[in-house]
Amino acid sequence: MIRTTCGPTPSPDTGQHCPIAALSHFPQPHYTIVPQTTIADVFAAVQSGSVSQGVVPFENSSNGSVIFTLDLFADLAGRNPDILVCGEVYLGVHHCLLGRSKDAPEGQDAGTGRTTAEDVSGSPSPAKSRGKPLRDLGHITKLYSHHQAWGQCNDFLTTYFKGVERIDVSSTSKAAEIVQQDDSGCSAAISSRMAGELNGLEFLAENLEDNEGNSTRFLVLRRRRDDGTARPDGSAGAADGEAETDDEHARYKTLVSFTVRHSEPGDLAGCLAVFQKFGLNLTSINSRPSNEATWHYIFFVEIMGRKRHDGSGAVNQALKGLDGVAQSCRWLGSWENALEA
Repeated sequence: MIRTTCGPTPSPDTGQHCPIAALSHFPQPHYTIVPQTTIADVFAAVQSGSVSQGVVPFENSSNGSVIFTLDLFADLAGRNPDILVCGEVYLGVHHCLLGRSKDAPEGQDAGTGRTTAEDVSGSPSPAKSRGKPLRDLGHITKLYSHHQAWGQCNDFLTTYFKGVERIDVSSTSKAAEIVQQDDSGCSAAISSRMAGELNGLEFLAENLEDNEGNSTRFLVLRRRRDDGTARPDGSAGAADGEAETDDEHARYKTLVSFTVRHSEPGDLAGCLAVFQKFGLNLTSINSRPSNEATWHYIFFVEIMGRKRHDGSGAVNQALKGLDGVAQSCRWLGSWENALEA
């Protein structure tokens, strides 16, 4: 039995997306899912070796990167020196408005207690929201959700809840739990269908996300072995002498972090040029404060291809080149591209 970890596991008090991603990658009964409260707890469990692997959210197709995860990869306090990425999971994310309904007055549209969506949004074209109310919403004065959900449901919120108080909580499942305990019935949660069912809440609206294909990418973490490798389960390696191919670049991804000398003109450009020199496709770049000095940053780049166990290949050469021009750099793992699987 292999122990893996993720965010809160599905239960009568939860229902968020991280455990669903974990279960899709680590099917029971071969794996035991160990729930954690926060993303930081997942990193700590993997680093300590109390679990073999972990699953954390990394980015959403509508709302971008999960900054908490990036900050943990930055590891400014040195708590997670052995964490590597060894896989990824894509999960479609669909949001619901959960709460308690209030019967609309006779003759009034049950879709909004304010008669029309335009009255709420102040927009002449409020109908662009994909999600439509299934019940009267006029009594809702407070919304709870995880901060990532607001950006994913912006059209719906602008159309039907402009000016209504929004309260950030630790997860969308926690939002549903809070609303379930609110006897006033005047609050609602943006959360998952599972959370609504588990907490006995009504579905006031569904498909709130702006984009029909809204999805979140989760990364699978493991601990670096004592010999510095990530094999198996990360496919960071290849058999000695095995030729590198274009297909291999498409089938794998690699995450790297680095810092630059901010006082040196062109230092960042010089680091990025290393990847071009070795023919590597750079698919994303992010930055977070490095805490070295005010307005100094640590950069994260994701490239196609993998670091090979035998030291050969374009990624290995690029990492050596980056080490020569960056102030500091760190390989954070190589893994199979789930979109090509």
